[in-house]
Formats: sequence, C-alpha cells, structure tokens
Amino acid sequence: MRRPHSSRLLAPAAALLLATACGAEHADTGRGAGADVPAPRATVTDPPVDGVRITSVTIPAASPSPTPSATLGRVHADPLTVPGDSGISAAYQVSNDGDEAMTYTVLFDFTTDTGAVMDNKEVTVAGVQPGRSTSGTVDLGVLVPGASPVTRVKVAKVTKVPADEAPAETGACPASGVRLWADDGDAAMGLRVVGLHLENCGKRDYSLDGYPRLSLLDDNREPVDGIRILHGGAAIASGTGFDEPPVPLVLKPGETALSGLIWRNTTLAGTAVNVPYVRVLAKPGAAPVTVTPGLDLGTTGKLGVGAWQRADR
Repeated sequence: MRRPHSSRLLAPAAALLLATACGAEHADTGRGAGADVPAPRATVTDPPVDGVRITSVTIPAASPSPTPSATLGRVHADPLTVPGDSGISAAYQVSNDGDEAMTYTVLFDFTTDTGAVMDNKEVTVAGVQPGRSTSGTVDLGVLVPGASPVTRVKVAKVTKVPADEAPAETGACPASGVRLWADDGDAAMGLRVVGLHLENCGKRDYSLDGYPRLSLLDDNREPVDGIRILHGGAAIASGTGFDEPPVPLVLKPGETALSGLIWRNTTLAGTAVNVPYVRVLAKPGAAPVTVTPGLDLGTTGKLGVGAWQRADR
C-alpha cells in the first residue's frame, strides 16, 4: 500500500510557466558565430512560492536552429523526442527572508501545456542563511517512454524547517550523534502509516525506552491544538506493525530503531485538519528534529505513534 506522492501536497500548486503574460520574458537562444546552438532558455519573472522561484527553463527544440514562439503569453519549444537525457531543466532561486537559517525541500513538477504532470523531482537546499539567497538547477533527466511533451515547470510544494532541526538520512553525522528522518509512508483505504527512522551515527551507545515525543505544527510551524496523540498503532488500526509496548533499547554505533505515525484521513462532520510539520524528540532531552510527513488527519482528531523498536538498516 505505497502512499501516492500527490497525497503529500499540502497546498495548491502554484504554476510557474516558461513565461507568462504577467511578467517580462524572453527566449535566450545564445547564438554565436561558429558555435553550437544551445537549447532555448526562457526567462521567468513570476513571483516566488514561499521563497522559491523559477528563474528560467530550458527545453531542447526539435530543430538545430530553434525559434521559440510566443503564443498567448507563453514561450513554447517542441521538445526533442530522442532517447536518453531529455535536456529539460529549470534554474531556481531560494530566498530566506526570515531571521534564522532554514533548510528547504522543494518539489518541482514537469508538466504539459494542459498541466498534466509527466514527472517530478525533489530538491533539498540546506542551511539558507537569513536574508540570503541561493541558486541551483533541477534536471528532468530521462523522460519516461510515451510521455507527452513537457513544456512547463512549476513549484508544486515547498516545506522549510530550521536548519538545525532538519532531518538527516545521509551526510555528516549531526552533533547529537543520531540521525532521524521520516519515510514516504504507505496508504490504503484511508489508513496512513509513516515510518520514523533513527540511526546511531555517533561513537557512543544510544539508549531508547518508550515513544517519540511529538509536537504537531501548522504551515507557520505554530502548534496545532485539538489532536490526541495516542500510544501504539492499535489505537488507530490493527496490523500496522507498531502495536508492541516499549522495551529498553541500546543502539550501538551504526544500529537503527524504528517508530511510526499512524492515522486515518476520515472526514465526517467538522473541519478537516492537515498538519504539515511534526517536531520529534527521540526521547526526553534529545535534540529536536522537524519532519514533514503531511498528516491529513481529516476530522478524526487523533494520531497514533509507535514505540521505538530495533530495526535493520
């Protein structure tokens, strides 16, 4: 019961087209005497989405001398239909207007003219300092066989957490000596299960005994009230794998533990509740880590959490 990727979108996607009528745009073909003609690049001046904006999009043209045409406020170039790397990419800029360093995770959708998503790519931009901006490029890579032509790129979702609370599945071991992150989760018939993973990446043993401590946060990372956090998966549904009571664990360096978040997205009377951020303490006094599982809690008003259990990496 693999959880669909689209179910994790927390807000309506804001399309950033190759060019739009509301912003200045041009197609940069970069032609020069005796030089190869590069793929046309369309400059984008649309406003940012939560601090992230696409600055230009590059789509290879079907002919060696492409001439993108502007139609209805859009710059369009027919993409190549050749095997291998599509050559489609988007340049982006991430700007932090807050007062603390933030780590951004951005989901980019590569779409057709009608908005159908042909593929998406997720990019993490770590440690953007307050008042600063950083730039990068996201590549589509190989387009799946039979896919319709990609002509647009849009920012589908942006999440951002304090840099010192960002999850770390890989890379340098945090100062705490442990990594903690959430997986993509599974979903079936309204039941959601997201794994919380913890690895002792330090040089000392790490002890656990009980349940992770959770704080539920809204889009502004303010507390969400009115949700009961229940111990054990059985409080939500049976057979989730997180029903066992807590037992003391001692993780040697390199060993891992697993917990889980369990909920249903049932919606009856009342207002549905969505929780984009969960601040996790592995145990009392531990360094906090903020994960982004996108809890679509419906109107159930409850979330289950499993006890830490030993896991294989």
